[in-house]
Amino acid sequence: MRVESCRPVFVLGCPRSGTTLLQQMLHSHRRIAFPSETRFVHTAYEARHRFGDLGRPENRRALAEWITGGDGTKFGVLRLDAAAVVEEIVQGPPTLGSAIAVVFRAYARRHGKPRWGDKRPSYFRRVPMLRRMFPDAQFVHLVRDGRDAVSSLMRMPWFDGDINAAALTWREAVDTGTRLRARLGPATFYEFRYEDLVAEPEGTLRLLCEFLGEEYDPGMTTAYRHARRTVPSERKWHLRTHEAVNDRRVGAWRDRLDGWEADLVQYVLASRLRRHGYPLAAGARPPAARLVTFHRLAAHRWRARHAGAVRDRLAEAREPNPVVSWLEGPVSVS
Repeated sequence: MRVESCRPVFVLGCPRSGTTLLQQMLHSHRRIAFPSETRFVHTAYEARHRFGDLGRPENRRALAEWITGGDGTKFGVLRLDAAAVVEEIVQGPPTLGSAIAVVFRAYARRHGKPRWGDKRPSYFRRVPMLRRMFPDAQFVHLVRDGRDAVSSLMRMPWFDGDINAAALTWREAVDTGTRLRARLGPATFYEFRYEDLVAEPEGTLRLLCEFLGEEYDPGMTTAYRHARRTVPSERKWHLRTHEAVNDRRVGAWRDRLDGWEADLVQYVLASRLRRHGYPLAAGARPPAARLVTFHRLAAHRWRARHAGAVRDRLAEAREPNPVVSWLEGPVSVS
């Protein structure tokens, strides 16, 4: 007999790797509520010190009001009663993770589901934060051919980097995935490829459900029906979620990238592409000047990550409360 899980689920990956499609599929499962990006989890964590001791109800209220109405959060996408959520946080356990869990549990309850998850591509940089708040969480990492991910990322109106930044973002995501797979183990971390998802959606989703401890739900393969109701048409970069699953964009990098861009991206990502089962195309070695530019940015990012890790440790030492969620058990549904 299968024991039903209530572990939170977090989807992560390089931007433009299909995480929105996967989020829609997971939300289409009869037991899992998976909203669009809310953007208050990491911002609340970063702002946690400003709310002081959460053992005090007035501080929990200030935190709750910030989550539900603060600048930059997307609480509105959940379509919840903000006042009711505020009161539930105030009456809940005095930790940041508990407050965040209250919000997602309310969303799951609204949809009549016992389990919740959250998606944000950049969570690949935030797994230590998520594990501090939700130590029982499961993580799903979706990998896409780096050349396709980079070529798509470069077309996004919200991406302000260059080809080097895009390639490094993919490299950082897959390298982090490799480390997490070894560190967290197969019960907590699961990685698969976008190309397999769109080529064999049912078989791929069955394996994902097995990892999650869930029965496969056929509705997951018709997630476009939910996407048409919830993904705004002005987000043109997400409109493919309105379509039945297909593989028409696999290999699109060949038309999207200029020759020198394709050579650069493939060269600097070659070992990782091969490791994830992506065959290399014919290409030339990039000029030395282009490689120097790439490696300089890589070094800068490495220094920034390590400086950020130091700041994180100092911030942890100043926390007035634990951050771990004290909410337990499945969401109560009627």
